[in-house]
Amino acid sequence: MSTTRHLLTSAQVARFVAHGFLRLDAIVPQEMNDEALGVFADGLDDVPYGSPVRAAYPEGSFSRRLVELPAVAGALESLVGPDPTVDHHFVHIREPREGSAQPLHADALIDLRPDAFDVQLMYYPQDVTAEMGGTLIVPGSHLRRTNESDTGRYQNLRGQTRLTCPAGTVVLLHHGIWHGGRRNDSDRIRFMYKIRFNPTVPQVRLWDTADLDSPAVGEELGRSFPWYEGATGRLEIHNRIKLWRVLTADPDFDLDYWATRITNRPAQRSHA
Repeated sequence: MSTTRHLLTSAQVARFVAHGFLRLDAIVPQEMNDEALGVFADGLDDVPYGSPVRAAYPEGSFSRRLVELPAVAGALESLVGPDPTVDHHFVHIREPREGSAQPLHADALIDLRPDAFDVQLMYYPQDVTAEMGGTLIVPGSHLRRTNESDTGRYQNLRGQTRLTCPAGTVVLLHHGIWHGGRRNDSDRIRFMYKIRFNPTVPQVRLWDTADLDSPAVGEELGRSFPWYEGATGRLEIHNRIKLWRVLTADPDFDLDYWATRITNRPAQRSHA
């Protein structure tokens, strides 16, 4: 295995901050995908909450080899740091022609930390076709705070994506993203393996910052999404600015003066 650290770029991290997820297509070797189907069918042992990766997954185990793939390890290090803990893991199984879908929801949204976030890894060992359903994700929804299943009443939102992907695809999600497993209308069982990671270090400049001043960073952070309604979309961009200030340790970062004008406190300065 390569020992080179495959860290994300600033533009990739900015894309994660804007979209709430990062997709890595077909990065798991096919022999591991084939192995995964048997591993997941047999079931995985529970992992105690907050276990270090090395304690949760013994050397040589399937999960350990998955998270140590260079592209996966580099992306995780870039988002949650070099030594995250495993919050929990679970194999989601969608039976053939099961006839039901998971409601749109966000995971554990009693979690309101403004200066930290968990990352959920979702791994798909098979080709996922539209007929198989896949995972529904609402891009840019992760910083719009709701309480878990409050969004379950909504069937469809403009701009939502339903994941179809090649085997070996890994998606890394901010813990607040709105998502749901779609029903499986195919004749094949569908597997998705999820691991939630907790950071153990401040999430500050963990990635390759060589392009931190690139115009691509601002372009990513300024993206809009179809479900935003008019001026309310500015709330999401403002939330991204606040998160980017934390991630870069740059309290003055801004886009179009939005955060600067509303943090202006002349009275506080006059009494300093």
